[in-house]
Amino acid sequence: MLSNIGIPGLIIVLVLALIIFGPSKLPEIGRAFGTTLKEFKKSTRELVSEEQPEDKNEELR
Repeated sequence: MLSNIGIPGLIIVLVLALIIFGPSKLPEIGRAFGTTLKEFKKSTRELVSEEQPEDKNEELR
């Protein structure tokens, strides 16, 4: 999905975000997005690691 945007599209998105949210809010929004992404990845890893031992037990049967 992001590979289709390209550099000009990315610049337009960043300029629009700067216009809409302003320079003071942009770092806060980025920080919140980063925290959310980190929590999502952590939850995904936990779910995958919980499912792997079950899969190995089924293979042994």
